[in-house]
Amino acid sequence: MSSDEASISLLIVDDHPVVRDGLRGMFESAPGFRVLGEAADGLEAVEKAAALDPDVILMDLRMPGGGGVDAIAELTRRGARAKVLVLTTYDTDTDTLPAIEAGATGYLLKDAPRDDLFTAVRAAAEGRTVLSPAVASRLVSAVRTPKAAGNQPLSAREREVLALVAKGTSNREIARELFISEATVKTHLTHLYAKLGVKDRAAAVATAYQRGILG
Repeated sequence: MSSDEASISLLIVDDHPVVRDGLRGMFESAPGFRVLGEAADGLEAVEKAAALDPDVILMDLRMPGGGGVDAIAELTRRGARAKVLVLTTYDTDTDTLPAIEAGATGYLLKDAPRDDLFTAVRAAAEGRTVLSPAVASRLVSAVRTPKAAGNQPLSAREREVLALVAKGTSNREIARELFISEATVKTHLTHLYAKLGVKDRAAAVATAYQRGILG
């Protein structure tokens, strides 16, 4: 496998040229990443994603000419292969929840340390949820859970699985760490999703922070 094939390809979406230049320089100077292109708004992002087929899209949210949430929703509708990692200055409930609901794999703030951003992109490329605790804590206030799911405590094993999910750990890594099969991990996830009244990893982590299951 060549170095290009082994690297993670990126599309950078932000309406500020200085931000795009900074991100491009940062990723191009680090091993394991390739920047395929840039877009200045959500509409251009959807077009570039179709043309370039990146592994990960770094998506700003508030952009004139087409916002990030609409772009994420359109990429999801089209079944785009790319994982979307939101990278924004905004962590309000009105920004976080719509982005996650639209299909974003993760949500980071622009003040995240360089190494955290690299780690998040690698995790997103593997389809793992990336939510910083600060973002998750803002997200949870708008998470709605069915009443029937409210009084079902998680088992000790389900808590262990959930804690690893919150760290961005893949099913395979969880299985290895807990000495169980991947099928068993998926079963635990199904059960804890039902108990928390959620449908995916991001919402499970957010709800767990809300309920104090994760601290």
